Amino acid sequence: MTEYQDVWYESEEGLSLYARDYSNESSKLNLLCMHGLTRNSADFEALCAYLQPRYRLIVADQRGRGRSDYDRNAANYNPGIYIQDMFRLIDKLQLDNLILIGTSMGGLMAMLMAGFLPGKLKGVVLNDVGPVVEVEGLKRIQGYVGLGGPVTSWAEAVARVRSINEAALPDYDEDQWQHFARKLYRENGQGELVLNYDPAIAKMMNQDQDQEQAVPADLWFAFDALKSIPCLVIRGAHSDILSGSCVEEMSRRKPDLQVAQISNRGHTPMLDEAESIAAIDRFLASV
Repeated sequence: MTEYQDVWYESEEGLSLYARDYSNESSKLNLLCMHGLTRNSADFEALCAYLQPRYRLIVADQRGRGRSDYDRNAANYNPGIYIQDMFRLIDKLQLDNLILIGTSMGGLMAMLMAGFLPGKLKGVVLNDVGPVVEVEGLKRIQGYVGLGGPVTSWAEAVARVRSINEAALPDYDEDQWQHFARKLYRENGQGELVLNYDPAIAKMMNQDQDQEQAVPADLWFAFDALKSIPCLVIRGAHSDILSGSCVEEMSRRKPDLQVAQISNRGHTPMLDEAESIAAIDRFLASV
């Protein structure tokens, strides 16, 4: 397994937050990886194993996920708060020459962060997300986030993870589903298998009046701010979150946008696919 150092830092309110630091002293770039809504830092393990020989990667557990503290105030589970946490992490590690790699929610964060990092930001990778989030995909996510409760066995956890994600990952075999489930579930203090995130993150997703805070409705202003910043967008060929028409409009507004469409993937590509890795390699080389 690729080695990393544990990084602990505090949010403005005093929450203990966690990140992995896959160090590389010779790297000229620092890659900050940000996961999706229900995921955690384990999502990037394969990508980090591939890239660490050449780059330094920092992978955060957003508040309410993985090893980071849960927030007692569910209203704080929104991208505006998450990016404040990321700025504190950047300051703690004194990071510059940054590449932001964001999956889904992490990509929304990357777009919002870009304008606040003058001189530090060298590029952005958006994994299956853009300025417009498709309603169909959003409703699908609302249908499972925070629901289900504990499971009684790892077999049940695998079955539940598979039922939710099989459409996006149709070629996964049993070993891959087993590995995936162990990223998304953990044992609690009572020995129960529970989701590796705070179920309260669903509250901001499922309250109509708060939905725009949890998932901004229109981020064209943020994408347009990437005009002078190298950018790669990766899209699952069958994504219900990032439409092909949205990618076309992104390319029209930003003619130098690099685009990779990943076959046999929905929302989201796992960034361990040969097509994804090749696209990221080309992008980093161009930066």
